[in-house]
Amino acid sequence: MSKKPIIVFEGIESSGKSHHISNVANYLKKKKKDFIKIREPGGNVNSEKIRRLILNKKSNFNKTTDLLLYLAARSENIHRLKKYYKKKIILIDRFTDSTVAYQHYGLGSNLKLILLINNYLLKNFSIDFTFLNIVNKNNMLKRLRSRKNLNRYDKFDYSFYKKVQNGYLKLAKKKKNRYQIINSNLEKNINKNLIIEKIKRML
Repeated sequence: MSKKPIIVFEGIESSGKSHHISNVANYLKKKKKDFIKIREPGGNVNSEKIRRLILNKKSNFNKTTDLLLYLAARSENIHRLKKYYKKKIILIDRFTDSTVAYQHYGLGSNLKLILLINNYLLKNFSIDFTFLNIVNKNNMLKRLRSRKNLNRYDKFDYSFYKKVQNGYLKLAKKKKNRYQIINSNLEKNINKNLIIEKIKRML
């Protein structure tokens, strides 16, 4: 594994992925490691514009339009990130597997199309490790209710999130050497320490 890896945090809404990626970023700052942290959709000026369009509560795109908007935002990110590849540690809050989990397993978009475009965009840009945060129904709904602002993807029926999380678990099973499942139903500090220890071993 590269000493300047690409590390991705995946998971459904309220699974704790954004919390943990921030913990890792703080750890890297303290250790004076060169890194860049982005989120998807978003991550740069153009991608953030697309993010606002996708997540707007008034948006009502069909599933193919939704998919292509996510991939367009990724195209902008990859164009930017390639100059940091192998030069800085790259932390990403959701990436290619989220498109498969949400758009294919969740919404039924064509898997071959997703993989084709992802492969075209990434080329030799490869993920080194993924932390998959999983959460049960009660904790997810409880955490969502505590949010002040909900976007379009925070308002699906739970059956949708269940399909997405099961999709993630299928991906984790296929890529088990490069995936670690984080049980976000546990106390936060348990997972924080577990993730930081894994990061230490990676670097």
